[in-house]
Amino acid sequence: MNILILGGGGREHALAWAVLQNPKCDKLIVAPGNAGIAGIAECADLDILDGGAVAVFCEDNSIDFIIVGPEAPLAAGVADHLRKGGFLVFGPSREAARLEASKAFTKEICDASGAPTAGYARFTEAGPAKDHIRAQGAPIVVKADGLAAGKGVIVAMTEDEALAAIDDMFGGEFGAAGAEVVIEEFMEGEEASFFVLCDGTDALPIGTAQDHKRAYDGDRGPNTGGMGAYSPAPVLTQALQDQVMERIVRPTLAEMAKRAMPYEGVLYVGLMIKDGEARLVEYNCRFGDPECQVLMLRLGAQALDLMHAAAEHRLAEARVNWADDHAMTVVLAAQGYPGAYAKGTEIRGLDALPVTSWEVCFHAGTRAEGGRVLANGGRVLNATARGATLAEARERAYAMVAAVDWPEGFSRSDIGWRVLG
Repeated sequence: MNILILGGGGREHALAWAVLQNPKCDKLIVAPGNAGIAGIAECADLDILDGGAVAVFCEDNSIDFIIVGPEAPLAAGVADHLRKGGFLVFGPSREAARLEASKAFTKEICDASGAPTAGYARFTEAGPAKDHIRAQGAPIVVKADGLAAGKGVIVAMTEDEALAAIDDMFGGEFGAAGAEVVIEEFMEGEEASFFVLCDGTDALPIGTAQDHKRAYDGDRGPNTGGMGAYSPAPVLTQALQDQVMERIVRPTLAEMAKRAMPYEGVLYVGLMIKDGEARLVEYNCRFGDPECQVLMLRLGAQALDLMHAAAEHRLAEARVNWADDHAMTVVLAAQGYPGAYAKGTEIRGLDALPVTSWEVCFHAGTRAEGGRVLANGGRVLNATARGATLAEARERAYAMVAAVDWPEGFSRSDIGWRVLG
């Protein structure tokens, strides 16, 4: 198959790496890609939010299968455009992608399907939102309704923080994403991620992971897009996974089908676990980043077969073959992230890093210039490794972190602390 992956982050580098392990891949193009992806696949300068341009590119390059990585093109309806053109696509329709693109829509689906989630209220004006916060007190969670690159959620531990978040959101900090705000009850417990492939009819769980959202050790500092992850997540026992499928995932998929917007692609189910019960935190309509990195390292070549089966509505016959292994990824970010940070600093030592089925450094925000690799984003590299134990995976991942020569970067030193201490 000739395959096109849309996106240019660490998630897409991991997807590209996994796809290339499979002999069914004859040619791989990634648009726009990054410096790391360019080392293993062809990169194309393509506007991935323009469905028409992507369709023309696919026609010109005889593309057989398209994997949409990030949420923005899905929310823009690129998958719909491609399907109308007769292309095989992995990724939900624009309507189905509203599960991520609108927090309010997700709450509506939860109400209709009975999926357990946090209590909430919706607001389009700052005044009533602030009144609600004062009435409820803190801690409380304030969410921009739309897509905000993983940064539109404020877990406010004080009333003042929550009120400031309302000012920021209605003041335009998150653009159109903050035109409507969802305020939720604060859920206590342990957070974990559950990934399910869907083909509009059937659903297949493909793995669990646990992300680390806070910028600094000890889960301190501001929320980020994710500073590291590991898989599997021990808190998500098989009994809990079965519970989540029965009470959350299948009712949601049934409600979506009832509304004539069947869900096809990967469904990222963000969960809060407490006292043996799971409640939905959020849905995402794509693989998590950095969770995708640990999942792809563990899945390897079969990832392509599974995504292809989902796109062809063959999930009923698909199976996941898990090795008894663990994986960890550690994010190297630019100093200052998730606030202001500098671009263009040089990263050295990457050529000496191992590239095996056990260790890969996936690139996120990088670009190549004159034979050098430069930082080009907030989250820049993902040192990813697997092992027979999580401790072994951690040792390998942090050995890669130590080998990277990049004074302008930083990472957390405690990824996996919930399991490893």
